[in-house]
Amino acid sequence: MNYNTFIVQKLSLTEKQVANTLALLSEGATIPFIARYRKERTGSLDEVQIQEIKEQQAYFEKVAARKASILESIKEQGKLSAELEAQIEACWDLNELEDLYLPYKQKRKTRASVAREKGLEPLAGMIMKQDARDPESLALSFVKGEVQDVEEALAGARDIMAEWMNERLSARNSLRRIFEREAQIQAKLIKGKEEEAEKYRDYFDFSEALRRIPAHRLLAIRRAEGEKLLRVGIAPEEDRALDSLARIFVKGRNACSEQVELALKDSYKRLMKPSIETEFAQASKLKADTEAIAVFAENLRQLLLSPPLGPKRILAIDPGFRTGCKVVCIDEQGSLLHNDTIYPHPPQRDIAKAAAKIAHLAEAYKIDAIAIGNGTAGRETEEFVSKKVRFKYPVQAFVVNEAGASIYSASSIARAEFPNYDVTVRGAVSIGRRLMDPLAELVKIDPKSIGVGQYQHDVDQNQLKAALDRVVEQVVNAVGLNLNTASKHLLEYVSGLGPKLAENIVVYREEHGAFKSRAALLKVPKLGPKAYEQAAGFLRIPEAENPLDNSGVHPESYAIVKQIAKDLKKPIPDLIGQKELLKDLDLKPYCSEEVGLPTLEDIKSELSKVGRDPRGAAKVFQFDPRIRSITDLQEGMILPGIVSNITNFGAFVDVGAKQDGLVHVSELADRFIRDPNEVVRLQEQVQVKVISVDVPRKRVQLSLKQAQS
Repeated sequence: MNYNTFIVQKLSLTEKQVANTLALLSEGATIPFIARYRKERTGSLDEVQIQEIKEQQAYFEKVAARKASILESIKEQGKLSAELEAQIEACWDLNELEDLYLPYKQKRKTRASVAREKGLEPLAGMIMKQDARDPESLALSFVKGEVQDVEEALAGARDIMAEWMNERLSARNSLRRIFEREAQIQAKLIKGKEEEAEKYRDYFDFSEALRRIPAHRLLAIRRAEGEKLLRVGIAPEEDRALDSLARIFVKGRNACSEQVELALKDSYKRLMKPSIETEFAQASKLKADTEAIAVFAENLRQLLLSPPLGPKRILAIDPGFRTGCKVVCIDEQGSLLHNDTIYPHPPQRDIAKAAAKIAHLAEAYKIDAIAIGNGTAGRETEEFVSKKVRFKYPVQAFVVNEAGASIYSASSIARAEFPNYDVTVRGAVSIGRRLMDPLAELVKIDPKSIGVGQYQHDVDQNQLKAALDRVVEQVVNAVGLNLNTASKHLLEYVSGLGPKLAENIVVYREEHGAFKSRAALLKVPKLGPKAYEQAAGFLRIPEAENPLDNSGVHPESYAIVKQIAKDLKKPIPDLIGQKELLKDLDLKPYCSEEVGLPTLEDIKSELSKVGRDPRGAAKVFQFDPRIRSITDLQEGMILPGIVSNITNFGAFVDVGAKQDGLVHVSELADRFIRDPNEVVRLQEQVQVKVISVDVPRKRVQLSLKQAQS
C-alpha cells in the first residue's frame, strides 16, 4: 500500500486530492498557501484537512519504518513465514504490529524462559492441548535435573502457557475490546495525603467509564497521580475479562483445563492486563491531550483575532497598589514616548497628583485612548481614571487582558526592544500595544503563558507547541500583514518566510525605506522566487501604487484582474470595494486550466473588501462599578462581563471580581450545547447572572441563559 491509498482510506478523500496535496507539500508549499491559492489542485481542501493529510503521511511513514525493522528482525531469526510476512504487511495499527512481533522479540530473563531452560516447554504443549486427564502423570516424567517435583514442573508449564497466551494476537485483541467497552478509570487517595490533595477532593474515591470521562477530569486525575497524591488504575471487571479470554483458551473441563485456567489467570494479572492497561492509559491520555490542545488552540485563535484599536496614540497603565501604577505613552507605531509612575491607591493614595499627571500626559502626547491592565488593582485603576481624571477632550478607556505581559517583559524580545528600561516599563508597553494590535503583541509571548488554556502544562508539550504554532501561522496569514510595519516576530509566521527571512526583510526595510510594491520583496537577500510565491499574497502594502498589493489577490493573478477591469471598462482602482459592480460578474470566461472558479470567487470577494481588517474594531467595556472583589457578588445579580477562557465544560467570565466565574455548559443556553463556542467567543462582552458564590473556595457560578430570560 502506498501513502496515497492509505490516506484516501483514512480520510475519505479522493485520490486526486491526496496526490496533489502531497505533491504540493513535497515541493515546499506551506499549508496556508495551499489552502488559499491552490484550491483547484486540492479540491478546495481547508487548512485542517491539509494538516490531516500531512499527519497521516507522517503516521504511514512511522508504521512503514517499524514494519521494515520488524520484518528484518524476524528474518534474521529465520522465523519469517510467508503467512506472518503477509500479516505484518497488511497491518497498519502500531499496537497490533507490536503484538505480531511480541513472540519474536528479544526478551530479558522471564519466568517462562527459566521454565524453558528446565526443559518444560513440551509439558506446557501437552497440557495446553487439554486432551489428557491427568497433568500430574504428564509432569512426572519431567521431574529431573533442576526440576525437583511435580508441582515445580506444573508451575513452570503454567509460566510458559501464560506467556503463550499473552503473545496470542486474538487474545490481546479480545481484551482490547473489553477494555474499550467496559474499562473503568479508578482513583484512590494515597493514605496520609488528605491535606496535600485537598484540591483533588472530588477524586479521592472516584470511578468513571474510561470511554466517557471528559478530558479535563482525566488530566486532573493524571496530574494528581504525577504529584503522588492519587493511585490510578484502568481495568474492566476481572470476571468479564477472564470469561472472554477463557473462551479462547479453555477447551474442556478436565484437570488439564484447570491448569490452563490457572495459567490464564496468571497471564491476565501479570502480563496481559498491565500491558493493555498501559496501552489504554497512553491512548486515553493522548485523547485528552488532543482535546485539551484543541480547546487551547481555538481559544488562542480567538484571542489573536481580537479586534484591534488600530494605530492610535495610547496611554497604557499597568496597575499596582504598593509599588504604584506604571504609566507609558506610546505612539501609533508602538514606540515608547514617555514613562512614569503614579500612586492613586493605598498606601500612598495620592489621587489628585495622579489624576493631574494622567490628564497632563494625555494632552501633551495627544493620547487617543487609555489601556488599563486587568490584573492587580485593575478595577480600582479603571474607576480612578473614569471618575477622577478630567480630560480636555474625550478619551476612551479600555480594560486590557494583561495575561503574559510579565512573561514578555522579562523575555529576550523585550530586552532587545527596550534595553534601557526595566520590566515594569516593558510590561506597560505590552498592555498598550495589545490594545492597538493584539495579534502583533501576543505573538511575542509563549502561548502557554497567555492564560487561555486547559491543563496546558499537563499535555504533550511537543504536540502543544506544534498546534499553537499552526494557529499563529493560520491567523497571521488569514489577517495579512502590513509589509512596512510588521515586526520580524510577526513576519516569521508568514507563509514561506521563517525567522531568517523575516529578519532580512526588516533589515532591508530599515536600509532602503518602505516597500513600494510586493515585487520589491525579491530584492531582499536570500528571498528567492519560491519564498516570494508562498509569502506575497499574505503581505499588504497600503501605500502601493498598485492597489492589488494591498489585497489578498496573489501577484500570479494580477493579469486576471487586469482583464476583468478591461472588460468592465474600468481602471483597477475603480473596482476596489465595488461590491455591487462585481456582484453579477460572470467568472466563467476567465477560467483556464490553471485557474478555476474557486480562485476566481476568492479574487472577486477580495476586490469587494480590499483593505478591510477581518477582526473588526475594539469596543469600550465597563464593569459594574459595584463589583471589585468576590465578596461584592450576590446571587441574583445581573452583571456585564468579558469571556476570559473557554473550556469543553463551559466558559469563564470576568465580571471584575478578581475571580473569574464559570458559566457551565448547561447554563449557556436553553438548548443542548455540545461545544461552548457555539454560544460564546473569547473576549466577547456578555451579560451574566450570578447563581452561586463560594467565597472560601473562590468559586463563582454564573448563568448566561438566566441573564437573558
